[in-house]
Formats: sequence, C-alpha cells, structure tokens
Amino acid sequence: MEDAVAERWSRVAEEWDEHWGRVAVPAWRAVVEATGIAAGSTVLDVGCGAGGFLVFVSRRGGTPSGIDPAAGMVRLARTALPGVDIRLGSAERLPWPDDAFDVVTAFNSLQFSVDRPAALAEASRVAVPGGLIAVANWAETTLNELERIEDAVSRAGGEEPTPDDPLRLAGGLERLMADVGLRVVDSGIVAVPWSVPDDEALVRGILFGETDEVMRRLAATVVDAAQPYRTLGGGYSLMNAFRWAVARAPA
Repeated sequence: MEDAVAERWSRVAEEWDEHWGRVAVPAWRAVVEATGIAAGSTVLDVGCGAGGFLVFVSRRGGTPSGIDPAAGMVRLARTALPGVDIRLGSAERLPWPDDAFDVVTAFNSLQFSVDRPAALAEASRVAVPGGLIAVANWAETTLNELERIEDAVSRAGGEEPTPDDPLRLAGGLERLMADVGLRVVDSGIVAVPWSVPDDEALVRGILFGETDEVMRRLAATVVDAAQPYRTLGGGYSLMNAFRWAVARAPA
C-alpha cells in the first residue's frame, strides 16, 4: 500500500471500524470453514485493519497475529487484543520468519498492495509447508447494491465510476494465485449484507472520512440512491457479495 493511502486509512480508522469493521463476517466464516481454523491454529491476517478477524480467530481458540500498513488501524487492533502480536508493516515485507503460520489470510486488503505477486509470495513464505493462504474481497459491481450508491456519489462529484478490479471478477483471485505458483484448493462467493437504521447512519457509513460539509452536500444524493433498499422501519438493507479463494503453499 502506498504511504499516502496508508495515512488516509489511518486517519479514518475509527470511523471505518464503526461502520464497516464487521461487514466481512460472512467471508470470515467461509474462510474459517474452508481452511479448518480451529483451536491451536496459528493464523496471520495481512491487512488486519482494526483486528476484527483476529478477535474472530481468538474466540475459536486459534492464535492470531496481524499486520497492517495504517498506524491508526494497528492501534485499534492492539487495543482490542492486548498481548497479541500485531505489527505495522506491508504485505510485501512480512516481518516473520519462514514457516511461521498454519494459515495466512487477507480480507479486502490484497488489492491495495503495490506488488500483489510479491505479497502472495510473502504469504507463502511465512506459511508452513503445505499451509493455506486465503484471500477475500468484494465481488464485482453487479453483485453489490452498495455500488449503486457509490456510483451516484461519484457522478455527483463529476467523476465516472471506476471499472472493476480484476480480483473482484469471477476467477480473478484464482488466476492470480495460480500465476505465482500456488495451488488453489477451494473458492466461492458469499452474501455480505449491510444494514443501517436510518438516513444519518446511511450517509455516515457511505461517506465516512469526509468532512461534515461534504456530508451535508452529498446527503441527498446518498439517500436518493438508496431508496430502492429502504425498509419498512425507515432503515436500509443492501445485499452485497465477497469472493474468496484458498490456495496451498508449496510443501
């Protein structure tokens, strides 16, 4: 991750954690099942953010470790998990020795790597021989109702929506893993719903990290775009999806 991007994520760490810190729980569950993470498993989460998945692993008896390039995220993760090995650093240079972890994971983080093949190579290096590497991220735009709102915000700012990253498309994660010599053993797609109770929570969730002035200016755009997803109770419920893939490190 580039330094400027890491600094931005550091600044918005608390807001991100409030609105999005647990959105990937369905993907966490899918990866835990696919990799067999259980009591005694050693797990490194690369791009661990505020530490949500590390807590998830810890509650299942695993031994988690984490790394993130954003100092604000690392502070939150260390607060949530005192005594757990959580480091500041990049996916391309993991500060652990070879053969250190049973499972290495990356949730919605690999796409931010400056060098994705290098990041996967590092994940393979720190995994035990035959260990597992799991990557998950948002699926393609057409499977994410959140994108309807994001597109409206982009257009309101005079920008066109960006095309999907290849990792979001069917087969994208698997191809990247295969290209760096990893053997893909499982993959899938999982529903990831996002619900908020009212307009204010909707606007703050979509525009987290923006100034109050920007939120006021774009609030109507966000609310209007979200009307198809409004619930009878006055909140909003949007269906989205994550793709995930699991590969085995060389034995």
